[in-house]
Amino acid sequence: QVQLVESGGGLVQAGGSLRLSCAASGRTFRNYAMGWFRQALGKEREFVASISWSGGATSYADSTKGRFTISRDNAKNTVYLQMNSLKPEDTAVYYCAAGGSYSAVKSQPSYWGQGTQVTVSS
Repeated sequence: QVQLVESGGGLVQAGGSLRLSCAASGRTFRNYAMGWFRQALGKEREFVASISWSGGATSYADSTKGRFTISRDNAKNTVYLQMNSLKPEDTAVYYCAAGGSYSAVKSQPSYWGQGTQVTVSS
């Protein structure tokens, strides 16, 4: 089992920045690819970004490319999502996820965090 706990959400004005963190515990963190997803009110959960176990490969949704950056610190068992130039449409609950492979984490993560709310005001 892997336990994931997100933090760093909050209220920010459009154009502002936030950094989300996801702390992992349980099985060896570096064995897992990690991802961030989000779910806006009344919408389905969608992929935001993912990172390979080594951090050497990253992938982003088109809507976040160039504004969001995913990174990880395997020594701290933590994955981050730096969000810049935030827009009201980025408002959602953001979830951290872990998967057995870089490809699998985007479509079928094995573990999920509880989510953290991000609200962007116009």
